[in-house]
Formats: sequence, structure tokens, C-alpha cells
Amino acid sequence: MQSDRLLERMQQLHPKVIDLTLDRVWRLLDAMDHPEQTLGPVIHIAGTNGKGSTLAMIEAMAHAAGLSTNAYISPHLVRFHERIRQNGQSISEDELTACLDACAQANGDTPITYFEITTIAAFESFRRQPADLTLLETGLGGRLDATNVLDRPRVTVITPVALDHQQFLGDTLTEIAGEKAGILKPGVPAVVGPQSMEALMVIEARAEKIGAPLYREGVEWQSWEERGRLVFQDQDGLLDLPLPNLFGAHQIDNAGMAIAAIRASGLGIDEQAMARGITQTNWPARLMPLTNHPLLAQLPDGSELWLDGGHNPAAGAIVADAMTSRQAANPLPLKMVTGMLTTKEPAGYFKPFAPLNPTVRAVPIASEMASFDQADLSDRAIAAGLDAAPANNIAAAVASLVVNDQPVRLLICGSLYLAGDVLKDLPKP
Repeated sequence: MQSDRLLERMQQLHPKVIDLTLDRVWRLLDAMDHPEQTLGPVIHIAGTNGKGSTLAMIEAMAHAAGLSTNAYISPHLVRFHERIRQNGQSISEDELTACLDACAQANGDTPITYFEITTIAAFESFRRQPADLTLLETGLGGRLDATNVLDRPRVTVITPVALDHQQFLGDTLTEIAGEKAGILKPGVPAVVGPQSMEALMVIEARAEKIGAPLYREGVEWQSWEERGRLVFQDQDGLLDLPLPNLFGAHQIDNAGMAIAAIRASGLGIDEQAMARGITQTNWPARLMPLTNHPLLAQLPDGSELWLDGGHNPAAGAIVADAMTSRQAANPLPLKMVTGMLTTKEPAGYFKPFAPLNPTVRAVPIASEMASFDQADLSDRAIAAGLDAAPANNIAAAVASLVVNDQPVRLLICGSLYLAGDVLKDLPKP
């Protein structure tokens, strides 16, 4: 496709040294006559975990209220087009090609990162197709992220901050939280999800310094599950809503952040639209049950197949907790197929799974050069207390985990890139 050729060309423009700065972004925005200034109401979301699910719930609630949306996310799972969403659908090939070509011509051969130029292409697509609400997810950090070029979004959101991307953001929660808090703006409401005290102190200090009103989980608002319902409470009252469609106890927090953002936005989305939205939200590769994947043919009857793209220690704890909950509802031996990038820290990810006694097969991620070798990743899983062995690919891993035709709970996890490889084989609807 033409978009693939343009994206490949853009990768060749990458600076020789990756320096987090907005200088290249501002240069190209100037050349493009500032598409980011045409977006209308924007909710800007940063954080380590939960950004995508929170964005997806806000998007679904807006649609339920009859509002049109644009959304920018990263990374994609199967096709780049997924990163630019117009009313919940991936951008068309023709529109993507036109926006990429406009950016390529304005930029010429000047060095710029792949993420920077494609972010500006997303802004250009949103200028060409305006919406009632635009949702922007940061790619890396916040302060110097290519999405952080808006003077006054309607709302900012900081989801839970945890250790990840330390090579760019810093080695401590204090440093990482400082980068995430860089999206806060003077006078703009900031919804803050559950945080460690270390991260929260940094966010609060930044908000006080610039005059950003905070809406913190556990202070200005809270959400919890009660009798099979989602309860949300803030200074404006209490909402009694259905549970989120997305699986996992952590989705209660994500739904709370989405609702708090909607309430702070002033968009007038009512309780009925919120209820419809959170029950209609879909977000691939986040504790996703696969019920029609070809891999199911390799599993005995009564088995379950799950897919998750989380890749840091906090995500490992969330997924392990969800598998523990599922085990209580339907006891099955847990089998794991995992692949990870070498930029991640496997020991912290694997450690929460140890009490579940899973059998693990480590595989390479076929689509990524920066994938852990399966033997190396297997050794790291063993060091974290898991029963692990290497396998050459996903199919071989699954075959080695099925014993005596007994049903299993199979979890494929560790990387969004691995998840993308799995989803490529999902039958088209």
C-alpha cells in the first residue's frame, strides 16, 4: 500500500541520536500551518498503564451520547491505520496516505522521528475531519511527547504511573511521574488515577506550581465495585452504573478515570450514555478472551485462550491478579506463552505469576528485531520462580503445553508486538 511506502520512507528520516525534544515537532507544525490548533475539545492522556482502556471508555461514552470523536493511540497491533481513529474506526488508506504525503512534502529530508511525523499526520487528519471530541494518548512520557503541543486541552488525565521506559524517562517513579505531569496545563482540570505516594507528590507539586485543578482518585472522586455494579462518586453526586465490558478488577479504576474526565470536560454526557458506553467498550489485547482464534483448534475442549499486551511489572501484577480471579471462577491449569522486547525487564513482569504455578514457554517475537531470544527469556522466567522452557514459535509452544487432552487456561502475554502477531491470525468479521 502507498501508506506503507510513505511510512518506510519516514523511518529513514530518524535522527541519528534520539533526543527527547519538541523542536522538530514545532518546526513541522509551523510548516503545516498548525493543524493542532484546529482540534476543538481535547482530552489528553498520559500514564504508564491504563491509557488505552481509559481512552476507549471515554470514546465509547461519547459515541453513546451521540458525539463524534477522533482519537490518536500508539502503538498499533496489526496495521498502522489503527493509530488514527475516526468515530471508532481506523483511518482509511486514502486518508492516511494523503495526510502522510502532506507531512512528507512539508518536512522534506529534514531529520524527524517516526513518531513525531506520524503524530503530526494524525493532527492533519483531524483537521480534515473535525469531531466533537479529540482524544490524544501520549506515546512516551508526556512533557516532551509529540502530542504535548496543545496550549489548553479540555481535560488532562494521568493514569497510574509505574516503572517503564527508564532509558528515556528516568530510573525512579519520581523522575517518571515528573515527565508524565508535563502534560498538565494552567487552569485545565487534571484527572489523576490511582498513584503511589511517590508519584502523587510529584503530580501534586507540578499542579500547584502551574495552577492546574486536580481531580484525584480517592480525594475528589472514587470508584468501586459493589454488588455487581460500578459505583462512582464525586462532589456532584453518586452514579450507579453497570460493570465495564473490559475484563479485570483494574478496569474499575480505568472506568473511574474515564467518568471523571467526562464529568470534568463539561461535554454534557449523561449517566445513561456513560452506562451504555462502558458496557460497549472493546480494546484489543488487554486481557482479551479469544473465542474464535485458530489456536483454539490446538487446545482441548473446555480450554480458555487469553491475550494481553502488558509488558512492565505493574502490568504483570494486574494480569496475574486477573488470572487469579478467573481461576477462582473456573479452575484450570495456567499455561503461558510469552515474548518480550529487550528494552523491558522480565523478572519484574514474571514475579507476580509465581503463586499461580504456571507452565511457561518463551518465544521470540517474529516481527521485532529487539525481541528477547527465547532461551534467554526462558532463563529469566526460571530465575523469577516459574517453570519455563524455550520454544521456537507460538504454535510449537502451544503444542508443548497441551498434555493428556486436559483443558487449560492459555495466556499469551508480555508484549503488544507479540499480541499483534497473534491478532494477525484472527478471522476477519
